[in-house]
Amino acid sequence: GNICRSPMGEAVLQDVAMKRGLDIVVDSCGTAGYHVGDEPDERTVAVCKKNNVPINSVARQVTTSDFVRFTHILAADENNLRHLNHIKPANATAVVRLWGSYLDDKSIPDPYYGGGGFEKVYKQCVILSNAFLDEVTTTKSE
Repeated sequence: GNICRSPMGEAVLQDVAMKRGLDIVVDSCGTAGYHVGDEPDERTVAVCKKNNVPINSVARQVTTSDFVRFTHILAADENNLRHLNHIKPANATAVVRLWGSYLDDKSIPDPYYGGGGFEKVYKQCVILSNAFLDEVTTTKSE
């Protein structure tokens, strides 16, 4: 739906990259069209603000042009990864992977219905942002 994990991941990855001095384009979207045009869930916004991470996202659904526009598409879980691979066009140039595959192969749980899960998702996003950037940048921190 693109109002919980995705916008938090977008905000955290952008923040971590900025703190590393990297200028990258980060966007988030959902594989389904739920909540298109909506702002992030208030709990996502609250956790980002609590951790001084700027968040400014509007929900949208992934498009086939995203597979050429971006170098990497990171899926929060296996279900979204399967969907992304299913809709990936023949001319795709983006690397499509489970975000957790850059570290521990774990999915990011959807915190929408669970209490307290947003802070855990935030921490996971920070760790995965660092793991992802460590792998895809040539200036790896040793």
